[in-house]
Amino acid sequence: SATVDASTLGLAPFRGSVAVAGGLLTARQLQGPYFRRIFHDVYVSASVVVDHLTMCQAAALLLPVGGALSHETAAVFYNVPPFVPGRPRIHLSVPPVCRPAASESIVVHRVRLEPNEIVRRCGFFVTGPARTAFDLGSGRDLGAAVVALDALLYRRVVKPAALSSIAYDRMGRPGARRFRAAAALARPHVESPMETRTRLILVGAGLPEPTVQYTVVDGRGHFVARLDLAYGQLRIGIEYDGDHHRDRDIFRRDAVRLNRLRLLGWTILRFTADDVLRNPERVVAQVRAALEIATNGRLSTSSG
Repeated sequence: SATVDASTLGLAPFRGSVAVAGGLLTARQLQGPYFRRIFHDVYVSASVVVDHLTMCQAAALLLPVGGALSHETAAVFYNVPPFVPGRPRIHLSVPPVCRPAASESIVVHRVRLEPNEIVRRCGFFVTGPARTAFDLGSGRDLGAAVVALDALLYRRVVKPAALSSIAYDRMGRPGARRFRAAAALARPHVESPMETRTRLILVGAGLPEPTVQYTVVDGRGHFVARLDLAYGQLRIGIEYDGDHHRDRDIFRRDAVRLNRLRLLGWTILRFTADDVLRNPERVVAQVRAALEIATNGRLSTSSG
């Protein structure tokens, strides 16, 4: 709402023009040290910490009727962590005739949203689950689209079966073909974007698709480990090691876990962000070599 009262000035973003028109502030006071400009005609008290929620509150003031927070911004309201580290830009979807003021912190999508594609969450108008999935899954970057759909599936914002319905309902629309391609590669239970990207590197290179979140048990059926990706029959596990694995306690647990897996005959390949993002050919070469060794070993055993 564009309504401003005295309490709003100290707690949340507000429209400067409305505050001035209501006699709460003068234009000179607005430009002084006690207020901070976030977007055109949108201000907040200088004492307020401008975090992602504050940015969403500020951007929501710019929404016209028929508009909504969308894309990555909408996903956050479904408990999906931001895809970009730091303070991500705010995405708005507005009717094509609208022209919100441009900003480095705002991405404007001029599209027509159906009334049933907008929902209310935490006091904000955001795109509904199906529309959010379509917006994110129809991007031009296939990898980023699959990362987004995997995240939405993991948080149960949408179910796997719903992806087919979304694709069918939007057949012929711009981006529908890209969405179908991303949906075909999306999988539930993926716990991180880097796990998605590792899997896509392998599939894109023509290797068999590994199983996501594979559970390993010992001969007595006791739980041993859950692997990010695995070729279960060949006992090859693929793990993405983020920076948190450098923590001393996690490092120790990883060592114990790795030894238990090796004693059960598992080959574990561990990759970092440097491998996945900058040296994907190394990932492919090492996984391919492990597959060949395991396959040849099985053939030799069976023939002997």
